[in-house]
Amino acid sequence: MDMLAAIAQGIPLTIGVTVASFALAAVAGVPLVLGLRSPRALVRVPIRAVVDLVRSIPILVWIFLLYFGLSVGGFRLDNLQAAILALGGVSAAYLAEVYRGAIESVDPGQWEAGRALALSPTETFTKVIAPQAVRVALPSATTFALTLLKDSSIPSVIGVAEISHFTLAESRATGQGLTAFTTAVVLYIVLSVPIALLSRYLDHRMRRKVAR
Repeated sequence: MDMLAAIAQGIPLTIGVTVASFALAAVAGVPLVLGLRSPRALVRVPIRAVVDLVRSIPILVWIFLLYFGLSVGGFRLDNLQAAILALGGVSAAYLAEVYRGAIESVDPGQWEAGRALALSPTETFTKVIAPQAVRVALPSATTFALTLLKDSSIPSVIGVAEISHFTLAESRATGQGLTAFTTAVVLYIVLSVPIALLSRYLDHRMRRKVAR
């Protein structure tokens, strides 16, 4: 029980890093997907290059770059800020692709319907396309939150005191590595199950709407 209590101290930061990173990614993914869908090559091509670059570099490298690299230029982030920015930035690139797929899944005829109703392209997108795309994107975005929860363990390498940080500390202090990491596995499962159930519910709900 003492070990469980010690490792469980990391739950608040595990949840906090996951939620903050996901919120950042969800917001930052919007301008990225708009750039990816821009008819102007001067906008679309650079954004595509940025998204591909961000996705091609491991999160650990981004964490080190933000935490250690920026300090060389005199700009210092604390470990939590670096973790959230790295996880959120990489996740934004992935969510932008989720958003893009959701938008492109909407029947192109909806744009024609918007024009027939004398709606501007912006009004058609915000009032007709976006609400449908959000419903399509939600299950995938929620599933991605599971990946982000697991990735929240990576910032432990720079001292972010989440579950993995306390697990490693307990393993070293007690010499009971198997017990410590088994405890961590159980905690991650407990945190993951609600997200998995929500994702399944949203996916089932979306499929029922499509079937109608």
